[in-house]
Amino acid sequence: MSKENILKVCDVTMQFGGVVAVNNLNMEINKGEIVGLIGPNGAGKTTAFNTITGVYAPTNGAIYLEGKVIAENHPSGKMKSAYKGQNMGKYHKAVLLTPDKITKLGIARTFQNIRLFKDLTVFENVLIAKHMNYRANPFSATFRLNHKEEKAMREESLRLLTLLDLEKNKDDIATSLPYGKQRHLEIARALATNPKLLLLDEPAAGMNPQESDELMEFIHRIRDDFHLTILVIEHHMQLVMGVCERIYVLDYGSLIAEGTPEEIQNNPKVIEAYLGVDE
Repeated sequence: MSKENILKVCDVTMQFGGVVAVNNLNMEINKGEIVGLIGPNGAGKTTAFNTITGVYAPTNGAIYLEGKVIAENHPSGKMKSAYKGQNMGKYHKAVLLTPDKITKLGIARTFQNIRLFKDLTVFENVLIAKHMNYRANPFSATFRLNHKEEKAMREESLRLLTLLDLEKNKDDIATSLPYGKQRHLEIARALATNPKLLLLDEPAAGMNPQESDELMEFIHRIRDDFHLTILVIEHHMQLVMGVCERIYVLDYGSLIAEGTPEEIQNNPKVIEAYLGVDE
């Protein structure tokens, strides 16, 4: 497996008013890896995802995709005096890409709560995502000058559904699918944007044990078939330990551990964060 770096998170702090949700986070993810980001509720995991994908501008720090900065910021205005994080004077630029631009650069994500287009079919959900890279303009769209591209997108959407065993459901309304299939569809929609890095936010939430086992196999398969790098937030420890090659652990917004699944399982700080200790 290649060890070429794809994502680098450097000293990222995300502060809301006086609350530090993510505190000086540093992570590196290599191409082809499946990496976990775990921690108790409220540890800052989804906030970290939102910062990587451009939903939030980091209060301080920088994020790089394949060596190119996609987010960088430093405390300014009122935050200069309110800032509680580290590395106050280390960063000086403000590079703040919007989520759509970050998606086009190759980062796609799913959400903790499934966010499908509920009244559209399975096929339409995937086709809409394909339009992320559509090259039409108002003139070409009006006169149907991009009909070859439109045809190709429809063919690619159908091919994707076939690869993910969703072809037979292509005309079904998205919300009519069983819960596990809806999760697969949300991942299929993310894959339709042609990502290099896929972020999965609690993909096993609400699944029964059989669906969770199937999801574990599914994640491995899409990594291999689509040559992806995957970052997973998950509370389902059996899935995390079964699918991730390396794991980062957050607690109260700070990184407390990183390592292999075996190292994380035996780390006293991780055990304390999840189980607590006697007084």
